[in-house]
Amino acid sequence: MNFKMKFWAIALGVIAALQVGVVSCSDDPGVENYYTQSREYASTYLKNREQYSEYLKILEKARGEYNLHLVDMLGTYGSYTVFAPTNAAVEKYLAERGLSSVEELSVADCDTIALNSIIEAAYFSTDVNEGPYPKSNMLEHILSVNSFQEWDPVKNDSVLAMYVNQASLITHADDSVANGVVHTVSTVVGSPNDLIGAVILKDSTCQLYSRALLVTGIMDTLQDHYVDETYGWKSDKDRIDSCTWTNPSLLILTASGNERDNVAYPAKRYFNYSVFLCPDSILKEKYGIVTLDDLRAKAHELYDPVYPEDAGVTDETDRRNALNRFISYHVLDRYGDYYSLTCMNNDKLQYNFNRMKWDICDWYGTLMPYSLMKFSFPSGTQPGLYINRRGVRHHADERGGYYRGAKVEKNYKVVRTGLNGIYHYIDDIVAYDRNMQEIVMNDCIRMDCTTLSPDFMTKLTDGEVARGHGNGDNKYPGGSNNSDPANNQGRNVGFKPGYVRNFDMSPQTRMHVRCRSLYYGCFEADEVLFKGRYDFTLKLPSVPAGTYEVRMFTNAGYSTRGIIQVYIDGEPQGIPFDMRKNGVELFNWKSDDDLGDEDAIAAFDKAIHNLGWMKGPKSYVWGSRTTAPSANDQNLRNGDSNGRQIRKIFGTFTTDGKSDHFLRIQQKMESEENELPFDFIELCPSSVYNSEYFAESVW
Repeated sequence: MNFKMKFWAIALGVIAALQVGVVSCSDDPGVENYYTQSREYASTYLKNREQYSEYLKILEKARGEYNLHLVDMLGTYGSYTVFAPTNAAVEKYLAERGLSSVEELSVADCDTIALNSIIEAAYFSTDVNEGPYPKSNMLEHILSVNSFQEWDPVKNDSVLAMYVNQASLITHADDSVANGVVHTVSTVVGSPNDLIGAVILKDSTCQLYSRALLVTGIMDTLQDHYVDETYGWKSDKDRIDSCTWTNPSLLILTASGNERDNVAYPAKRYFNYSVFLCPDSILKEKYGIVTLDDLRAKAHELYDPVYPEDAGVTDETDRRNALNRFISYHVLDRYGDYYSLTCMNNDKLQYNFNRMKWDICDWYGTLMPYSLMKFSFPSGTQPGLYINRRGVRHHADERGGYYRGAKVEKNYKVVRTGLNGIYHYIDDIVAYDRNMQEIVMNDCIRMDCTTLSPDFMTKLTDGEVARGHGNGDNKYPGGSNNSDPANNQGRNVGFKPGYVRNFDMSPQTRMHVRCRSLYYGCFEADEVLFKGRYDFTLKLPSVPAGTYEVRMFTNAGYSTRGIIQVYIDGEPQGIPFDMRKNGVELFNWKSDDDLGDEDAIAAFDKAIHNLGWMKGPKSYVWGSRTTAPSANDQNLRNGDSNGRQIRKIFGTFTTDGKSDHFLRIQQKMESEENELPFDFIELCPSSVYNSEYFAESVW
């Protein structure tokens, strides 16, 4: 597969599925053309059916960025989804272009048609029946499928119709072939070349937000930043060796030789955005906002009390301006769909959390300087994705905090993606106002390390992001001790120094984002791993004015862990931390069962906190599950008998809420084999860790 030079070059394996006839209409290829031979590859399937002969001519003529021969590619082992247009569909496309034959199409035209029509993974209609496909197509564009009930005059009945990108009807679905699946489509599959800003401008339901994006200049950011032209590789061979999961030298040994992480690096570097829009109808209904001047007034109402020194800034392209703050706070510089904005992911991982005590949540910076946004996915009577919510389920948390926040709409009927991002509807405005800073953020801010850089959540050339990168149908490929890349199914994404926002790394630092495993003893099933003689500085997420403890959760007690020195804002924090020792060795770790009653547990927690340690959180258990955790399940607080899952309190910093602060971690051992499992960090305000009224939650 080296000839492909693609990031996802490892074959995903053949996925079997039953035939599902979606719509019967005039474009149906007919029963005689349905799949019958289990040994056919996709290319053979197309060659054996005359109705695809024009599409085959396009595949033969196309070459793509890497001079591919697509017909040969579809005749080899691998895993593909092919959206094959019939001859009638190709003729319709040619007529719309004023052309009479495929021969009149340029190679670039054929590239666009061919690469748009193939995804390098097998997706049957039962895998994705609504919303975007998990992987991009070979043109690195996102394809979506939408289902509608439509009247079929042939059947004289209502039938389920499935459309690719809302335009190409799947007339026959799920012809299984030896290397994937073929879907017949009524028109040539197209994908928009619009960046996300242009997609938003076409939405008539959010005109006020669109106008605010324009006048503040944020729209220019959404439209101008997509590809990092400075990112690249010395040679094609260097790219092949680095950007596929096929290189034995990129099998990174971890955890005392128990696992080898199969690592590949992005072939290209992109910039993505997620935008949250409150429709005009909601602005009018809730706030009486009907004009841009009304929205300006609301922005001043929200931000002038928080930033009185900037109330007079009238230049709306200035980040200090109230309208600029308002609209830029609605934009993240990363890709986040409905389920990936938390680790909910609509799959098994939700069952690893005690959701009666802990809402699944994650935090991100926004385009508004010195701000933070929280995403929560509670259970209970108010399920769904929320922005800037505080509480547990549908009620206040243990410290009495509750704030509803804004709910994100889940609706895949409308395509809301562009080449560089996605946008969502929300049912209320969101703001970095006093409610956010004084209620929602008056809590321990726990941030998974796989969220600390936008580059960890930016689309790669295979259409996935590094965080939670799967392997075909497997969302949790995990670690393996297999030294053969072909048999090591992990999909870990490495990052080069100089190309990871928020991280400043020395040249010898090796970093990769680990794929998820339900069996890792780490929060949210993943982590960022640093290897060798690493030395990196993290720009800490922005928090409101106050004093904060900086903590790190990790798995300690392995001989490969090494010794680290920690600095906050350039100042060393105590003596080096020997991570080769476990909790028992470091602070005489004891389980809650061993300690006994609640008073003894609280006293132990306070004593080790004074020494700079904490046990892990109780909210997460590990293992593959289909039900919520029980009281006896092994969680990160009570871990194993050696207390390997621990939090180290690095130190404190005081901020005015308008300044950058930095955490530096330096490996002190002269070894290429030492590692740091960077799992999550906490920025905990003194109002929480030093409260005289409430003990800090164990969850």
